[in-house]
Amino acid sequence: MVVGEFAEHRELIIIGGGPGGYNAAIRAAQLGIQVTVIEQDQLGGTCLNRGCIPSKVFSHAAQQVASVADFQSFGICVGTPAVDFAQLISYKDQIIQRLRSGVENLCQANKVEIIRGRANFINDNRIGVELGHRFELFDFNQAIIATGSTAVMPSTIGENDRILVGHTVYELNEVPEELIVYGSDAYALEVACSFHKLGSAVSMVLDNKDFSFDHTINRELRRVLKKDKIKVYRGYQLEKVSSDSNYVQVGLLKNNQKEISLSGTHLYMATALQPATTSLELNRLGVKCSDHGFIQVDKQLRTSVPSIFAIGDVTGGTFSATKAMKQGKVAAEIIAGKPSEVDLTMMPTIVRSVPPIATVGLTEEEAKEQGFQVKTSQFSYSGNSYTMISNQKSGVAKVIKDNNSDLLLGVHTIGANAIELIGSGIIALEMAGRDEDLRFPLYPHPSYNEILLEAMEGLSDSAIHMKPVESQLEKSK
Repeated sequence: MVVGEFAEHRELIIIGGGPGGYNAAIRAAQLGIQVTVIEQDQLGGTCLNRGCIPSKVFSHAAQQVASVADFQSFGICVGTPAVDFAQLISYKDQIIQRLRSGVENLCQANKVEIIRGRANFINDNRIGVELGHRFELFDFNQAIIATGSTAVMPSTIGENDRILVGHTVYELNEVPEELIVYGSDAYALEVACSFHKLGSAVSMVLDNKDFSFDHTINRELRRVLKKDKIKVYRGYQLEKVSSDSNYVQVGLLKNNQKEISLSGTHLYMATALQPATTSLELNRLGVKCSDHGFIQVDKQLRTSVPSIFAIGDVTGGTFSATKAMKQGKVAAEIIAGKPSEVDLTMMPTIVRSVPPIATVGLTEEEAKEQGFQVKTSQFSYSGNSYTMISNQKSGVAKVIKDNNSDLLLGVHTIGANAIELIGSGIIALEMAGRDEDLRFPLYPHPSYNEILLEAMEGLSDSAIHMKPVESQLEKSK
C-alpha cells in the first residue's frame, strides 16, 4: 500500500453515501459548503441497494397480485395470476440502478466530490482513505459519520443459503415454497405479506405476544392474517435452528415450557443491528458511544468531538431512512451556521404490508399510561364510499385525543392508501393540532381522505356515516 505524502484539505467530509449521507451532502452543497463523500460501496447505501427499495418493489408486486382478485367485480376478466420471479428480480434491479444513477447525477449537479474507498480517522481533523493499493490523507474542518448499520446473526445460527436476513431475502432467485418468518417488527411483517402473495406458504413466529401497534390495528391485522391463512405463533423464542440443502428446522420455546418445531424450505430472521463503525477507529478520538457502540449525539447531531457529527443508524434508536435523511439535512444546516435541530417525536411508522399500515404518535395504551384523559374514535373502511367503489373495504382508521384539551395524540391506520393518509396526521400532530383542525377543512368526495375526516368527527360524536354506538367516550382508568 502506497501512502500519500501530503494531506489534502476538504471543508466537509461525509463518510457514507446512504440516504443520510447523500442528503447531508446535497444540503450542505446548497448552502455553499465544499463537500466530499467517501463511500466504499454504492451510493444510496443499504436502503436503496439492498433494503428499503428492493423490499418495496416486492411489496408493491404483492399488492398488485392481491388486486387481481377484485378485477372480476369491475367486469375485467383475467386468469389466475402467475408470478414470473425472474422478471420481478430484473425489474427490482432496474429500479435500483435508476435511483442510484439519480443520486449520482444529483451529487454531480451539486458539485459533490465522491471518493470510492474505506475511511478511518487518524485524529479529530484528519481521515485516511484506503483506495485500492493507495492510501490518501485528508484534513477536514468538519466530518459527518453516516456509515449505517449491519445485521447481527445470532452466534448459534449456522450459515446456510436458506437462512435469510433483511437484505438477503430480496436476493433470492426463486419464491420459497415454505417460508418461516421469525420476528415481530415491520420488516418481518412486510416479508411475510409479500412472499405470501407471491406464492409462498408462510408461517410467522412472533418473539413477542403481538405486534407493537395500537390494539385496534393489531386486532384488524390478526383478522387479515387469519383470512390470508398465514399461521401466526405468538410469544415464542427461537431455541435452535438446523438446516440442510433442502430444509430448515426451527425449534421454538414458549414460557420456557411449551416447545414446538417448524419445518420450511427457508427461514427469514429479524436480526439485531449494530453500528457499522468498526473500521473508523473512533477509539482514537474519544467519541462517546453507548454500551452497544452507537454514537451519542445531541439534537444538533454533534458528537462529543466538536468537529465530528453523526447521523442515521450509527446513532441508535429507530433504524429508519426517514430519520437518517432528516438528520443529514439538519447536520448540514448546523455546519453551515443555520439554526436547526432534530425532533423525532412525530416520526411515523409505516409498513408496506397487504394491506399497508401507517401510524404516528401515541397508541391508546401509551396515552393512558402518560396520564391523558383519552378519547378515541375509529372509522371502518367499509363505511367509506370510495372504498366501496374500489372494493378495498378492509381496514380501519383510529384517532386519539386528550379529552381535556382536545389535543391530538395519535393517528393509526391499516388499509388501502394508509401511508398516504398518514401525512395529514403527521402534520396535525407536529403542529399540536386539535381534532377541530382536521374537522374544519373541506375534503374531496368521494375519496379515501374522508376516512380520516369521519374518524375525527367521531371524536365529537358528529360523524355522519358512523352509528352512534361506535363513538363513545373512553375515559382513562
